[in-house]
Amino acid sequence: MSKAVLLPAVFALAAAPFAANALADEARRIVEEAQRRAHANSERYEGTLTVYGKSGKIAEKRWRYDRIGSHGNSKSVIRFSSPAEVKGVALLIVNHPERSSDQWMWTPALERNRRIAMQDRRRRFFGTDFSFEDLEERDAGQYDFRMLGEELLDGIPCWKIESRPKETKTSQYDRSIIWIRKDHYVWWQLENYSREKLVRRAKYGDLENVSGIWTARTVDMSDLREGSHTVLRLEKLDYNVPMKDEQFTLEALRREL
Repeated sequence: MSKAVLLPAVFALAAAPFAANALADEARRIVEEAQRRAHANSERYEGTLTVYGKSGKIAEKRWRYDRIGSHGNSKSVIRFSSPAEVKGVALLIVNHPERSSDQWMWTPALERNRRIAMQDRRRRFFGTDFSFEDLEERDAGQYDFRMLGEELLDGIPCWKIESRPKETKTSQYDRSIIWIRKDHYVWWQLENYSREKLVRRAKYGDLENVSGIWTARTVDMSDLREGSHTVLRLEKLDYNVPMKDEQFTLEALRREL
């Protein structure tokens, strides 16, 4: 009689790893499908950033974003256009599929560019609530995933997925939780954790189909440690714009485009 009770328990224990692996595979499939649907050979937008400080102070910045290449193996340039004290400051990001990105920043006032060290990627990017790391591209191949279930977010059905960086990926975050919309496979919220403490939350909004790609036109990034948040609005957004690799070099970074 004891054997009759024991056998189902043994089978359940044996089946558990397979069930967990199946859920992990499903989570990866969803993230990769979201990445596939967002694919474009290039991207350009003008960004308006409204920074809401803890004290109630509001500041506005503007930048232009250019990107070329396949997901995870792309290059991008962010260049501030205002206010005057940051105009011309530019960041070159070279993303790699097998490791963290390389980043260089050009500062016109100093007339020099410098490489952003890995330990500095956690710093806020010029007074915004985005860190240097937040500006690089998250490629699905650099993370392990775990399905946490399904959840309504703003009344919209989403998959809830945990991601953890692989050993080859250097990150300030131990893990992240991603909410992906089930209708268009678009990221709808991202929570980043450091030492198991929630430190940043990105909420996406104003979903729009741009050239066949469903895109969130606003990103609200909150820094929970600072008590501030920055709203990024994507304006004049376009995909598959003709661009050249020469636009994404250290030499080009020094030129005002």
